[in-house]
Amino acid sequence: MEILVCFKQVPDDSVEIGMDASTGKPDLKGADPQGNAFDTYALEMAARYTEEHGGTVTACTVGTEDDKVCLKNALAVGAKKAYLVTGTDAETQDADQVASVLAAAIPKMEEANGAKFDLILCGRESTDNIGGQVGELLAQKFPYPFVTNIVAVDPKDDGATMKKELDEGYQVLELPLPAVATVSKPNYDPRYPTIKNKLAARRMQIPEIAAEPADAKVEYLAFSEPPKRQAGVKIQDDDDEVAVKQAMEILISDKVL
Repeated sequence: MEILVCFKQVPDDSVEIGMDASTGKPDLKGADPQGNAFDTYALEMAARYTEEHGGTVTACTVGTEDDKVCLKNALAVGAKKAYLVTGTDAETQDADQVASVLAAAIPKMEEANGAKFDLILCGRESTDNIGGQVGELLAQKFPYPFVTNIVAVDPKDDGATMKKELDEGYQVLELPLPAVATVSKPNYDPRYPTIKNKLAARRMQIPEIAAEPADAKVEYLAFSEPPKRQAGVKIQDDDDEVAVKQAMEILISDKVL
């Protein structure tokens, strides 16, 4: 199976990020770029599938030369090929623009590979904007069968079965290929690259594919930080009855009760 995993490069989400007063935008200094977490789950799922059933994993991202970091990391942990889709910056585009650019670039990747993609995987959302729309919009532009929030995929005749995560459990779906799916958190973590694989990935060439950006449907006006939480009231009394009485009085005075 030929599997394409679409990546977005995002700031390290383990770093606390504030606002840059001079630019009015998030201050990303100190937050190293990395592949979006849900996209790394998609890559691990694709790598496990091809290791068991055969096939090739290709990674791609929309952006600039700086966005090759996540592609190099993908090549070190399962992807055999990678493409940088240029001509637009994913950070400044809305979800429909990114999906349009990907839809235009995918046939060019297939031509370069000499084979069509059977399965296109996206993380269910990015950890920076948390939009969760690119996969859905991409499927619509082909159109291909589409499933959200999958945690497993297995071959089935000429198609595939996918295990979809629900609030109350799971749903197993059977669908023909090619298809598009967004990936949630499976019951395993992405693998770590070996030193040998990291060095090999650094030496690999990443071809660039140009794609014209589509018209914007959303305009970003400004960023703002969430309001600071007000300090709470700490009740310190050894007598439980007195402490509860004080708590009730505070709740009543604040019209919570």
